Amino acid sequence: MPKQSLTGKSKNSKNREFAVVTYLFVFLFVALIGYFVYFEAVKSEEFINSSYNKRQDLFAKTVVRGEIQDRNGNVLAETVTDSTGKETRNYPYGKTFAHVVGYATNGKSGIESSMNFRLLSSHAFFLERLGNEFQGEKNIGDNVVTTLDLTLQQTAYDALGSHDGAVIVLEPSTGKILAMVSKPDFDPNTIAENWDKITADDNKESVLLNRATQGLYPPGSTFKIFTTLEYIRENPDYSGYQFTCDGEFEREGTVIHCYNNDVHGGENLLDSFTNSCNSSYANLGLSLDETKFADTCEDLLFNQKLPYAYGYKQSSFTLKKGASVHDIMETSIGQGETLVTPLHMVMVTSAIANDGVLMKPYLIDHTENYEGNVVKEYSPSEYGTLLEKEEAETMQDFMEAVVQEGTGRKLKGQSYIAAGKTGSAEYSDADDSSHAWFVGYAHRDDKSDIALAVVVEGAGAGSTYAVPAAKQIFDAYYSN
Repeated sequence: MPKQSLTGKSKNSKNREFAVVTYLFVFLFVALIGYFVYFEAVKSEEFINSSYNKRQDLFAKTVVRGEIQDRNGNVLAETVTDSTGKETRNYPYGKTFAHVVGYATNGKSGIESSMNFRLLSSHAFFLERLGNEFQGEKNIGDNVVTTLDLTLQQTAYDALGSHDGAVIVLEPSTGKILAMVSKPDFDPNTIAENWDKITADDNKESVLLNRATQGLYPPGSTFKIFTTLEYIRENPDYSGYQFTCDGEFEREGTVIHCYNNDVHGGENLLDSFTNSCNSSYANLGLSLDETKFADTCEDLLFNQKLPYAYGYKQSSFTLKKGASVHDIMETSIGQGETLVTPLHMVMVTSAIANDGVLMKPYLIDHTENYEGNVVKEYSPSEYGTLLEKEEAETMQDFMEAVVQEGTGRKLKGQSYIAAGKTGSAEYSDADDSSHAWFVGYAHRDDKSDIALAVVVEGAGAGSTYAVPAAKQIFDAYYSN
């Protein structure tokens, strides 16, 4: 049998090398084309909309920035052009929408920032755009129509009064955010003139911070929602729980007092929740498995990324296995190291109202050209199940009892059925200063449910300050 020559072997080896190089270049070319298509379809808008992308400045030279509207067409932000062609961004409702709508001068924030690309894009009729380009005139940018409701936003803003704090209202069945208020606030119409004062080192008000999404607060007794759920998970026979409250509870040198040292007497779990009994919750907290407790809290989005497309802070739960008696007792009543945002609390409340399912909160309903023709629609989307339906129904019963018999009684007897949990969150070791909390939802057959979170900084008892604020919002929503 003839042997293969060395020359033949060399040719075969070169052919293989050539084929490998060819395939490699073909693969790289296909990958490059694939990434280009992916970038154009998925990532290009994010890249263009980046605050670091100077290309946006070019858009502003040829497009008049579009309007931002509430869900009923009320204009929340618009561009006004004077006789000399000078453009000014105008916010008809001033401070009322300051944080959520944002500003477009001295940088950008809020919807002005997140929807910058859409506001500077024009989908006017193409012949009109072509004519404007030939004449050197600007095209009119697209409008952003939000899920926000002017009436609810104004009501929430007024409900906070002169207090600092935050309110966020959403629709549990869809995730639509209907109102978002933060105080202290600023006037976006004068942001340029007041910028140096607002951002001065000695200004401690942090007026640019959106407390609804980025404010971290001790949750106070609103956290008993989480403690209750964990106790029920560990104790399916929870109806047998019994505790006698004499106004305080002591273990290993740590004393937990009920609010105003109220004595609640004999209580089961429902009574303890309804009365917001700190003594009972410090007691039952000591029976919980710290690891399982942490797992439940993380299931309910503590220490997790939230399904929210804009800026926010993560809520923090730090209790670990082997924690001290003091830390367990404090954590069980919503004190200690636990911190939450109003956004997170309204998400959990919304999931409870929606039988355990959380819909992703969102702010934009659709974009349209200046003539009202829809360009892009944004639809509700489900995040997932935070708690089982049976668990959600149990928490609904507990939260309704708070309104019917407990600390939320100011919401009783209305045209709607309300449910919720109050909280008074101590934040100062120097005195008994407390943030007033209420998280809850309301139902009536002829309208969609709404859920809300209210925190009033330094006001005191949730039942005294936060519940009346929630009532104003529920009343406004169900009055139509």
